[in-house]
Amino acid sequence: MSLAPRAVLVHRRTEYEELLARHGTHGQAAFFLAARGRSAHEVRERHERTRRALAAVAGAVPLTWRQTRVERADLDRFLFGPEDVVVVVGQDGLVANTAKYLAGQPVVGIDADPGRNAGVLVRHRPADARELLPYAAGPGAAADELTMVAAATDDGQRLLALNEIYVGPPGHQTARYTLDAGGPGPEPQASSGVLAGTGTGATGWLRSLWQQRSSGLALPSPTEPRLAWFVREAWPSPTTGTSRVEGVLGAGQGLRLTVESDRLVAFGDGVESDTLDLTWGQTVRLSVADTRLRLVS
Repeated sequence: MSLAPRAVLVHRRTEYEELLARHGTHGQAAFFLAARGRSAHEVRERHERTRRALAAVAGAVPLTWRQTRVERADLDRFLFGPEDVVVVVGQDGLVANTAKYLAGQPVVGIDADPGRNAGVLVRHRPADARELLPYAAGPGAAADELTMVAAATDDGQRLLALNEIYVGPPGHQTARYTLDAGGPGPEPQASSGVLAGTGTGATGWLRSLWQQRSSGLALPSPTEPRLAWFVREAWPSPTTGTSRVEGVLGAGQGLRLTVESDRLVAFGDGVESDTLDLTWGQTVRLSVADTRLRLVS
């Protein structure tokens, strides 16, 4: 007998909840905000909208389904199952935070605060959940298969991201490495890091680098199995070059970096708490991931 679908509601603590955790009471949090020219009323209103959205989605889960909730901070300890329908209630960034822990489960993005979010990944409203959830669990559900980026080290570590992966120094030092893009040969480089991203990430950090250097590269679309990569602030010297500072990677291609610094890090989608630590002589390869995010249209 197959298991009934399980709705996994992914959310994060609101700004108001974080303030209460830090200051203890509403009054102390309000005093803290007022001293900085901000209103506790506005922050609490956003909190209430988010809580109402989460309650509405929870109430829309079919009675025959199982359901559970997971907070963003606990995603790395949560075990998703193949029968799960993942419902992200929050911002676009929360979908990206969730994506790397999935293996093909359908994802429904619910915008908890319409008007404040771009709504690129959280495409639906809480009122849509009652119809969306059974639809998402069905075999004919329309979904965008969004490309992801992978980092793999020579000692078996692996990291996935929906937007981009950054490889570089953990602070403001110079990253030293040898870059191999599969072209005329490896090039020793010194820079502030390397970024490789997807078409979903091409609306954010990746695009800012693309615009900054007036690049002629064609950025990928979100569903295209292609990545764009850029070297940030490459420095020319007698031992380091700047001839290979941007490019694209198709399926099966990779960008290889061999570390020549004491320590570099690789992290995805801006989450610095989940990093791969890279030491001198270690190699990391950036490529199109085998896993894709199934985002229900």
